[in-house]
Amino acid sequence: MSYSFELCYPLPGSTRTSGLTEGPAWDGSGLLFTDIRNSRILRFAPNGGRVDIVRTGTNQANGLMFDAAGTLYACEGGGRRIVRYERDGGTTTIADRLDGRRLNSPNDLAIDRQGRIWFTDPRYGDDRADMELDHESVLRANPRGDTWLVERMTFDTTRPNGILLSADERWLYVAQSSYVPAEGRQLRAYPVREDGSLGAMRVLHDFGDNRGIDGMCLDVEGNIIATCGWEIGGPGGRIAIFAPDGRVLEEHLLPDPARRPTNCTFGGPRLQTLYVTDIDGHLHRTETDRRGLLAYPTSA
Repeated sequence: MSYSFELCYPLPGSTRTSGLTEGPAWDGSGLLFTDIRNSRILRFAPNGGRVDIVRTGTNQANGLMFDAAGTLYACEGGGRRIVRYERDGGTTTIADRLDGRRLNSPNDLAIDRQGRIWFTDPRYGDDRADMELDHESVLRANPRGDTWLVERMTFDTTRPNGILLSADERWLYVAQSSYVPAEGRQLRAYPVREDGSLGAMRVLHDFGDNRGIDGMCLDVEGNIIATCGWEIGGPGGRIAIFAPDGRVLEEHLLPDPARRPTNCTFGGPRLQTLYVTDIDGHLHRTETDRRGLLAYPTSA
């Protein structure tokens, strides 16, 4: 099936954003996504195509995810923290330090069935003067009653980006996505041991000199649907679908103006609509022959 993408945001005739949308998360009837540079969360309503602002002052929030109860969590990259957005409009800080040192810039997250929050903590860009950690790793926030214990999970990443757990939670998929070619642009898989630690990683796919994966989601067959590529080399900005062993099953090019897709998730009545954000501030969607696997809502 060839994917035909429709532009959902910005709407025709509306004012364009300053760029960089991310964090798509389906809430059961609409699609939330982050407008990073304007520090706000928007919501696209498929019925009628309306886009509303649902939260402002989000400290350049990037990745979003609902837990199984429908509570929304976010990586506030500018605030250097993981937060929970309360239903009354409040914000609760889950994690902002590791061993007493401020986090770098949390990017993306995955929540397991134990309620643990796995998240990537890179620092992109040239401004690194205020970094307190001497590494860019996958971290995990573990619930301890009313508090959270943050621990380092990877020791071989430099700029981890997208993150995803397999359906059985035995594997952690991580996008090692450095803009420095020598540091690697890879889709990696780490076995999750019984004690919760990670085993030695496997490289499922190496992107070489071209832009690797930014964001990822799962379908019900356990395949990895990923946003990757760019306009200056390789096949271009696209959706790539990987089998759990790393085989490339399909690739779908994004139309202009989607030069560099940033993240994706499934939505719609049967979780068969794929939503895609990009580096220029757009939201796209396409109907697929696949069905998404989400923590919330668990079924359609």
